[in-house]
Amino acid sequence: MGTEKHTGERQATGLWWWAAPSLLLLTGLTVWGVARYPDLPDRIPRHIGPGGVDAWGERGVALAFVPVFVYAGLTVLMIGCAWSALRTTPLDRMPPPESPWAAAAAVSGNRPANAASARRLARALLLCNALLGLAFLPMAWVQWRAEEQEAVAWWLLAGPLLCLVLSLVPPLLAAWRDAGERRALREHRRAA
Repeated sequence: MGTEKHTGERQATGLWWWAAPSLLLLTGLTVWGVARYPDLPDRIPRHIGPGGVDAWGERGVALAFVPVFVYAGLTVLMIGCAWSALRTTPLDRMPPPESPWAAAAAVSGNRPANAASARRLARALLLCNALLGLAFLPMAWVQWRAEEQEAVAWWLLAGPLLCLVLSLVPPLLAAWRDAGERRALREHRRAA
């Protein structure tokens, strides 16, 4: 999937297909918001609580597009984290620790065990972001209703909560597997 130029620098062009679902969701959310904006009432929801809409604001681009802006920021952050994971030199490519600083870098808990682990973590972060994007759809629907309505169906709050919980699964599984690989690598180095 990627080729090594030198330690810590990989090309992982195939991995970025994992960002496509997030980018499609962001594009769809933006197009939907632009299409709905002219039909929005003068007041739109500013806050949605367990009892429904409990705060209103005047219609404006900043308030109407909060779901788009928040998801765009989240997408940039998660793609940046995935890119950073791919750029990190994995433990198995670290030179032998000759100084205390090199030894500290080699045993840090946030360094992937190997290149495959870094790719797995990057994919998990991009999948996490796509699942979080799904959580924005019901909230955007409430934000962009054509009529002022305080009531919000229970599933419109339960759906995003379920997506939030599910979004935690890929990064946790990737971190759990990587922790096992790091442990095995450290034991192998101690034995050698």
